[in-house]
Amino acid sequence: MSILRFALLIGLFAIVRCAAQGETTATPKIDKVINIFGAKIHYVEAGSGAPLILIHGLADDAGIWDSVIPPLAARFRVIALDQIGFGRSDKPLLNFRISTFVDFLDGFLADLKIERVSLIGNSLGGWVAAAYASSHPERVERLVLSDAAGYASLAKTMDPRALRALRLASREDIRYLGPLTFHDKRFYQDVDLAFKERVGAGDSYTVGQLVDSMIRGDDTLDNTLHAINRPTLVIWGRDDKLIPLSFGERFHQDIANSQLRIIDNCGHMPQVECPNEFVSAVLQFLSDAK
Repeated sequence: MSILRFALLIGLFAIVRCAAQGETTATPKIDKVINIFGAKIHYVEAGSGAPLILIHGLADDAGIWDSVIPPLAARFRVIALDQIGFGRSDKPLLNFRISTFVDFLDGFLADLKIERVSLIGNSLGGWVAAAYASSHPERVERLVLSDAAGYASLAKTMDPRALRALRLASREDIRYLGPLTFHDKRFYQDVDLAFKERVGAGDSYTVGQLVDSMIRGDDTLDNTLHAINRPTLVIWGRDDKLIPLSFGERFHQDIANSQLRIIDNCGHMPQVECPNEFVSAVLQFLSDAK
């Protein structure tokens, strides 16, 4: 997540998107909608080949992957979904927790008739991807965890002010989280724009439920990662102050068949702040893992 969006905090995605647009070429992305468990799930699809699912963090949506979809889609069938409760997907009043997203991901893959898939998850999305790989190892081809949340100690050791700010309920919350999330201040300078985006997102209920769930310690990854038996890349921004590199090193230690790639001068969202390095690392890993 950015811890649950932790990256959650990343409700700054509007700013990020603006910064990335100048570097991104037009892509053959197609917007699609599917019905899962009675809820509308929006996603974008581009490219062809082996399926590659991109899973965003808290308070984000599929647009957070815009800068990396084109190069990934040149090699894979890339699918970036708005997780239930976020983006243009339905936002039912569920008691959201990680297991909710794992269930919807499983239903999503079943409806698309995808039997085996590679997953890339950032922050909260990394938690979802790891939880899915732990519970459905036979369905996962390869796994990429980017600045992922999921350990119980994260909520216990996080600065209490940062933990409260994950709810993104005010401009001050966004102002506080910006430097923790990004190395480059360009991505968090316009606090008013970011707060306007948060007001219009309509996902505050989902965010609040997930933060509460994280604080309770629901669905943590502790003592589950041994079940992941597929090639795994743990990729981390060295300057992530939201979920420090020590957690990336722990994922690498706990997942037997894993590699650790650290990106210098980069924060919590490498796919946004350092897209070239992110894509290079991911494509090399996906090629080597075949």
